[in-house]
Amino acid sequence: MPRPIPSDRRVAPGVDRLGDDVVNFYLVQEPDGLVLVDAGLPAHLKQLREHLADSGRSLTDIRAVLLTHGHPDHTGLAHALQQAGADIWIHGSDAAILHDGPRSALRHAKPERSALPYLLRRPTALATPLHLARTGAFTAPATPGVRAFDTDRQLDEVPGKPRAVPLPGHTPGSTGYLFPQRGLLFTGDALVTHDGLTGHTGPTLVCRGFTHDSRTALTSLDRIDELTETTLLLPGHGHPLTGDPRTATRQARQTGLR
Repeated sequence: MPRPIPSDRRVAPGVDRLGDDVVNFYLVQEPDGLVLVDAGLPAHLKQLREHLADSGRSLTDIRAVLLTHGHPDHTGLAHALQQAGADIWIHGSDAAILHDGPRSALRHAKPERSALPYLLRRPTALATPLHLARTGAFTAPATPGVRAFDTDRQLDEVPGKPRAVPLPGHTPGSTGYLFPQRGLLFTGDALVTHDGLTGHTGPTLVCRGFTHDSRTALTSLDRIDELTETTLLLPGHGHPLTGDPRTATRQARQTGLR
């Protein structure tokens, strides 16, 4: 008999938050199949297998993986899930990171600033890159043959027919995924509620040490404001946020670019 989903994992009806204290990824149950939004870290494979097994499912039941961007803490299981039969979706501007492997992220989406000054000001922030290294983020296999898109569009081939909403800045291909009938917007790192380098908690942009173009990222908050169907924001880092997304984007603007 399937075991009940732990209360801290179920963030909305049919939506479970997986990952760890550093990074989130999400399992979405639709009547026509399972969807994973982002793909965590390679070390999360055991957690995902066990979570699926609790409801009598396996990796082969995941039909699609929607990647919010190409950074290695969001793509770690993409290769394994592709091998299991899932379609991997990502914006075309970040597809090269998947093709070339996780170490290419700094080449294809170079951050505006070095992470070193952040680490010098806040040495405890070193725990984040160390965690990523220990959990295989930088050694995951490349994932060629992804399904790429370049514009705002509804993904009719994906269970639930979510809408891909480009939110560039954090990386050139950063994208949110809107499930309008559910009121869900998965923001990836276009808007988060925890920044591992600065330690900031609450709605914010990811700092320049991990962001490719912070001015463009700031402009993408305007796009989130337009998505009035949204009642729950599900970020790549930190806790989900309920209510009017414009409240969250206003707070992120007030926090400013770090």
